[in-house]
Amino acid sequence: MTRQCPALLIAAPASGQGKTTVTAALARLHTRQGRRVRVFKCGPDFLDPMILARASGNPVYQLDLWMVGEAESRRLLWEAAGEADLILIEGVMGLFDGAPSAADLSRHFGVPVLGVIDAGAMAQTFGALAFGLANFQPDLPFAGVLANRTGSLRHGDILRDSLPPALRWFGALPRSSSVELPRRHLGLIQAQELADLDARLDAAADAIAASASTDLPGPVSFAVPDGQVLEPLLADVRIGVARDAAFAFTYQANLDLLRQLGAELVFFSPLSATELPVVDSLYLPGGYPELYLTELAGNQPMRAAICAHHRAGKPLLAECGGMLYLLDSLTDAAGEQGEMLGLLAGHATLQKRLAALALQDVELPEGLLRGHTYHHSLLDSPLAPLARGRCPNGKPTAEAVFREGRLTASYIHFYLPSNPQAAAALFTPKGRP
Repeated sequence: MTRQCPALLIAAPASGQGKTTVTAALARLHTRQGRRVRVFKCGPDFLDPMILARASGNPVYQLDLWMVGEAESRRLLWEAAGEADLILIEGVMGLFDGAPSAADLSRHFGVPVLGVIDAGAMAQTFGALAFGLANFQPDLPFAGVLANRTGSLRHGDILRDSLPPALRWFGALPRSSSVELPRRHLGLIQAQELADLDARLDAAADAIAASASTDLPGPVSFAVPDGQVLEPLLADVRIGVARDAAFAFTYQANLDLLRQLGAELVFFSPLSATELPVVDSLYLPGGYPELYLTELAGNQPMRAAICAHHRAGKPLLAECGGMLYLLDSLTDAAGEQGEMLGLLAGHATLQKRLAALALQDVELPEGLLRGHTYHHSLLDSPLAPLARGRCPNGKPTAEAVFREGRLTASYIHFYLPSNPQAAAALFTPKGRP
């Protein structure tokens, strides 16, 4: 049956306006008030969900009409509506940017938009910008706006008073180092690296509560999704999943799927562990190996264990940072070079600027998989790719997928639920049907 739950999609005129800070602040605010909050991230981001999960106390999943798909996005929202008092969805880029955009998602599921506007150098023009966001597409559900980086209480009052009567004032966040979230080259600093993250989230929640009503928005109806039956294609398969400060970019939905297929997941740290757990397959997700060159290069026992796993013909999937770990060597942005595993011929060098950002799908022997790519390094390898990705938006980005025995590696972060059968095949040990 249809389920109802209050919901908002937090969007902005552009990137860098403070969507994550505001979404996390709202999640923390309503969680502290005893409400169960479920948060989603629009688009293929890894770092924002870490912050949002900390703020809400619940896992965060991606929503996207292309990568995740309409049916899976509907299922995720419907399930959340059955257990939550509030659903928050953080948008991606600017509200109308991209295809599909955050506005497309809002309109498709009927979730009203809360516009976040960086008002640090703005007065009454705030109202005009809010009006434009709300009315640019007449069929877009729009709830109201929140001002970010305000200079004072009086500044917030001026912004609030500039709004048309039809737009709700959701409050303000001050320009303050105690509230904003620090960043590095791939986005926000990882949640586990911020010792004062909870204090930042609480300060932001307090600021919103002091500047506006905290009443819940109106309920949104979420339709019943189609049923999905998954066969236990990975029953009794143990998959070792790298998880530490160097390898942390994993979709929660990927982990859920592997478990639903019957796999047992065993987490380990390439940084600190000296041996692999007893596993049939390995999953090396993306992350920040370039920040830990010395530790990764110096952990000889782990390097030997992963190489032995590969020589034994066992499956290994490596994505982006995980792929960089497989190379002969990796050079960081400062010019420091570290020796890596040497399982994939080639070398990568970190750049000061973004090297690639695009949605991707790729036809593998196991089937078509969707995902995305986002990296600052450039790869120099003599290997011929098994396949290349394709961007649905017409960008020229076509990331290579490499195959060496049972090793599969690419810059692409695969969204495994896009093809559960193909995902299972990548991790199925030799000799299994």
